[in-house]
Amino acid sequence: MGLSKASCSVSLLQLFIVVCLVFQCSAKKKGAELNTTLIVNASDASGRPIPETLFGIFFEEINHAGAGGLWAELVSNRGFEAGGPNTPSDITPWTIIGNESYVNVETDRTSLFDRNKVALRLEVLCDSEGDNICPADGVGVYNPGFWGMNIEQGKKYKVIFYVRSTGSINLTVSLTGSNGVGNLASSVITASASSVSNWTKVETLLEAKATDHNSRLQLTTITKGVIWLDQVSAMPLDTYKGHGFRTDLAEMVAAIKPRFIRFPGGCFVEGERLRNAFRWKASVGPWEERPGHFGDVWMYWTDDGLGYYEFLQQLAEDLNALPIWVFNNGISHTDEVVTSAILPFVQEALDGLEFARGDPTSKWGSLRAAMGHPEPFDLRYVAVGNEDCNKKNYRGNYLKFYGAIKQAYPDIQIISNCDASSQPLDHPADMYDYHIYTNANDMFSRANAFNHASRSGPKAFVSEYAVTGNDAGTGSLLAALAEAGFLIGLENNSDVVSMISYAPLFVNANDRRWNPDAIVFNSYQLYGTPSYWVQLFFAESSGATLLNSSLHPIASNSLLASAITWRNSVDGRSYIRIKVVNFGANTVNLKISFDGLDPKSVHQTNLTVLTSANVMDENSFSQLKKVVPIQSTFQALGKDINVSVPPHSFTSLDLLKDSSNIRMPGRDHSTRFSI
Repeated sequence: MGLSKASCSVSLLQLFIVVCLVFQCSAKKKGAELNTTLIVNASDASGRPIPETLFGIFFEEINHAGAGGLWAELVSNRGFEAGGPNTPSDITPWTIIGNESYVNVETDRTSLFDRNKVALRLEVLCDSEGDNICPADGVGVYNPGFWGMNIEQGKKYKVIFYVRSTGSINLTVSLTGSNGVGNLASSVITASASSVSNWTKVETLLEAKATDHNSRLQLTTITKGVIWLDQVSAMPLDTYKGHGFRTDLAEMVAAIKPRFIRFPGGCFVEGERLRNAFRWKASVGPWEERPGHFGDVWMYWTDDGLGYYEFLQQLAEDLNALPIWVFNNGISHTDEVVTSAILPFVQEALDGLEFARGDPTSKWGSLRAAMGHPEPFDLRYVAVGNEDCNKKNYRGNYLKFYGAIKQAYPDIQIISNCDASSQPLDHPADMYDYHIYTNANDMFSRANAFNHASRSGPKAFVSEYAVTGNDAGTGSLLAALAEAGFLIGLENNSDVVSMISYAPLFVNANDRRWNPDAIVFNSYQLYGTPSYWVQLFFAESSGATLLNSSLHPIASNSLLASAITWRNSVDGRSYIRIKVVNFGANTVNLKISFDGLDPKSVHQTNLTVLTSANVMDENSFSQLKKVVPIQSTFQALGKDINVSVPPHSFTSLDLLKDSSNIRMPGRDHSTRFSI
């Protein structure tokens, strides 16, 4: 994970506090205490299956989540296209090395790639000898990546670029410190004039001799002449499963065991204007030929190296999650296509489905096969637009998409933007989208949001939820507890709620476009907010069995609970999991009473608690795990279990049952809830 051993180790003080809160090991009691009983019917006949797809993730290109984040490309604006197709173009963050007496740098439209014609032209005025001698370190350009490149000792980095020249070349490709000092790795590229008179692809492998979290990539020379550069890429070799994703970030996502991934947005799909909306066709094929685009909602350029294919193959498949493709329905934030003119957008969606599911001999299926995936992808769900229900042309456009897709792919599940939790839809749909961003109290109260929803008709997809505003801070315990209560309500209503995902998933700490987020990172560090850790409590819920449970008496409107049975795929053992959120300021003495459960079948109980000294506590780069779940193990005795639920806490109990030959621990022990 890239975290130090010290950051992952158990804080004895924190552990002592949690254990005392739960088991009342101190004689001194703080404040009023409440008493209640959770009655759980643990018989197999009483349970209801939870959808296999209940919990997943929503990825949007926001906060530099992909470009400069999950997608491991180190070079920012690798094709020099971020300034647009016209020249002279803005090449930011590329920067010139050397002054105007040594080198002249400009852009022109001479690239060999038709969809991104801008290339960088370097006219080197100095030389290794003569009257105008180049500086010892050479002249050229450097790229700092996304707020610094993380280069680590012993790791290898593949650098690819395209070059042509009017003469022979002698280029040094190097990784250095942020100020150009310190050679972490370098390679010298030489070629005769005849071999680089036309565009030539160059690949070199750099192995770092030292670590620098704020490095840059340099291309320099001390040879007079004119050189053109284009499509400069630098990627670490140790990406997640070798498929281009930053390993530590991908592993953190994998830990919550997502059953689906909704992508690529969000507002990113809509665009502030349609001309800047994400288009899947521009994001497939060789990476060098992808034009990239300016995301005018979140206001930054993406080269679309993380494209439609990568989402389907290198993320959904690698995470063993079902893809949910959100496509543009002819509507942006500021302009719309009228229904009478929507057919080109409909065809684009159908072509996208053919790319994902078509025969490898079909037009778009053959492109997928050429990219390395002849077998169709398991694409079962599509969402027609994002948050567009109230737009003038949405319903008319939606019906055109719905009819065409159902005719071509009858099994595809189609998701409407319109909320049907309180009133029926006026159009056909397999699911409907439900988004909620609100304060903590309101979020907690929405645990009951689906109690009275219709049990017939389309199911709900709660694809975006989060506590925002002052209650959230940049990721507070308070926000997480309110969300935990909301999720328990959704779990209890999983007969009408099919899918759930938090939003946003990622934020690069250097570019917070939205706050808060589940996972925070910079070039080399990362941590989960309390909202991230809450999601781990539900990692086993998808495909589990929901047990009937009820609180008697309801001692507080700040207490919520649920009960499931689930089977651990690693050890094959069965567990009962009780989850309890105490959103109030009082300790709750909770007795858990089971019906239909032989006490002798329960062998041990794992207790996990998420709490902290202050509800506004957060994690940070200086305290990566200030607010994380703490786990302890103890032997369960008798039919009932008594637990003291701390104020402002989320508690989970896993009861191991129906197992034999289990070695019981000699004493209680506790660990961090590890990912």
